[in-house]
Amino acid sequence: MSEYNDGGEVFSQRVKAGKRTYFFDVKETKSGEYYITLTESKKRFNGENGKFFFEKHKLFLYKEDFGKFRKGLNEVLDYIQEHQGFDEDYDRYKDSEDN
Repeated sequence: MSEYNDGGEVFSQRVKAGKRTYFFDVKETKSGEYYITLTESKKRFNGENGKFFFEKHKLFLYKEDFGKFRKGLNEVLDYIQEHQGFDEDYDRYKDSEDN
């Protein structure tokens, strides 16, 4: 049995972004170490049965990789900001228009 499991949720942050929702969940291993699950959830329609369902993609990020992940993400965001720019408040304004 793996020391990583779906139990032990410590903290969760939901981010609604248009048709997608992202979940940033901090979980705890049996040995007390934190890890993160990043989940992208999209509502989809199944034409065969006429019902909606949620398509999910999940990424596990372990403590020993946090620094490298943060560095890589920051470098990518800095590059985009420098070359194309993005408005960090765009989603907040767009979400308020959708309501």
